Amino acid sequence: MTTSPLRPLPPLDPAAAEPFYRQIYDRVRGAIAHAVLKPGDRIPSARALAVELGLARGTVEAAYALLAAEGYILARGQAGTIISPELDPRALVGPVPHRVPTQVAQSFRPDSILPFQMGLPALDAFPRKIWARLGARCARAIQPATMAHPPASGSSALRTEIASYLRLSRGIACSPSQIFVTSGYRQSLQLIAQALFKAGDAIWVENPGFPPTRDLLGHMDLKPVPIPVDADGIDVAEALRLAPHARAAVVTPAHQSPLCLSLSLPRRMALLDWASQGGGWIIEDDYDGEYRYVSRPLPALKSLDRDGRVLYAGTFSKVLFPGLRLAYLVVPEAEVERFDAIMHAFAGGSPELVQAIVAAFIKEGHFARHIQRMRKLYAERRRFAVASLEAILADHLRVDAQPGGMHLVLRLRERRSDRALAARMLENGLYAEALSDWTVSGGHDPALLVNFTNIDSRATADRLAHEILRLI
Repeated sequence: MTTSPLRPLPPLDPAAAEPFYRQIYDRVRGAIAHAVLKPGDRIPSARALAVELGLARGTVEAAYALLAAEGYILARGQAGTIISPELDPRALVGPVPHRVPTQVAQSFRPDSILPFQMGLPALDAFPRKIWARLGARCARAIQPATMAHPPASGSSALRTEIASYLRLSRGIACSPSQIFVTSGYRQSLQLIAQALFKAGDAIWVENPGFPPTRDLLGHMDLKPVPIPVDADGIDVAEALRLAPHARAAVVTPAHQSPLCLSLSLPRRMALLDWASQGGGWIIEDDYDGEYRYVSRPLPALKSLDRDGRVLYAGTFSKVLFPGLRLAYLVVPEAEVERFDAIMHAFAGGSPELVQAIVAAFIKEGHFARHIQRMRKLYAERRRFAVASLEAILADHLRVDAQPGGMHLVLRLRERRSDRALAARMLENGLYAEALSDWTVSGGHDPALLVNFTNIDSRATADRLAHEILRLI
């Protein structure tokens, strides 16, 4: 095995739109493509390269994590990190595309694992051995019938397990036929729009709120109407004033996205009354409702729905891992036939093997136990993160008190720019999202959104807080 340092590679560009970790990734990949680095070559450790380049170690670790995930490099513990011996450089011949990430591409969501990265559960705590055992068993059980096209609406086994889980954990009484398995929240929202809306329909959305919701509705020729959010959640009275004839409302009742406030009972009842009396629809995005730390998780808004006006969107991205690309939608009984027709017309179905593994994971109790473990783990990791951020950065920010969720809202003092600080963090291998990017027409103090689920200790939290301090 030879040693090939990275020093001959093109220098990093501080003025480039791409963050440093992506520049490192592109240069290593380009060096492999042009035979500057060959299979088996040893490359510097993340610590050594960080010192050489004058970067934070986390920046280089982010680049190495992405290279390793795609099979370009292989970490061998004390033996060091090498270019994967099984890599075929001929597959990389040609120019390596230079990616200039847009704001949307950076935030929702990048193909990396960075400190504080939003949208990621605790990947280090996922029960991979159990998952691998179930995967092997399901793969061995494959029969010709399960190798054909998957059911458009989802496998009957998974739909049955989801229905049982929702009845017990979220208070939702539904049959398997009301559940439609999708590839994610965006497909669930698209399915609803295709089934229930027409071009030009006004849709209430929370402000601040999840930016892809607004973007997706706009791309489907619908009219998202931003509705202010206060301490009780979406302001229904203001919504009626701004768009009295709206067709639907998209809400996050358990933990408002991104402020993590819970929709109050009076507001829940007001929403349900509006939908029932006016024939509107409520789309409940319950993206992380299981994770509440001050009390038991709140029942879903769907559990209060007596008139069949709530569509419940759940996902496995936050409770298992986003790489599954698996979510589900619960529709009112009266709408099942319409949604089934739309699914058969537009959807190809999710992979049968993946659905079989998830169904077994739920049926054998691993899912419920995993959520319980994560609820305890996240409560602990949130304490680490809050304690460090408040102790080290008290002069620059304050942390919002929140009942649950998987991220923190860091309110910046002195009216400094949240977008600028988020950009500096990304350039230095840290992740944050600016609340300004989630807000239409201002109205909120500048703040950062940071995930705490992958902060594994108080020492890690202290180190990351000091890195932020260096950038302020």
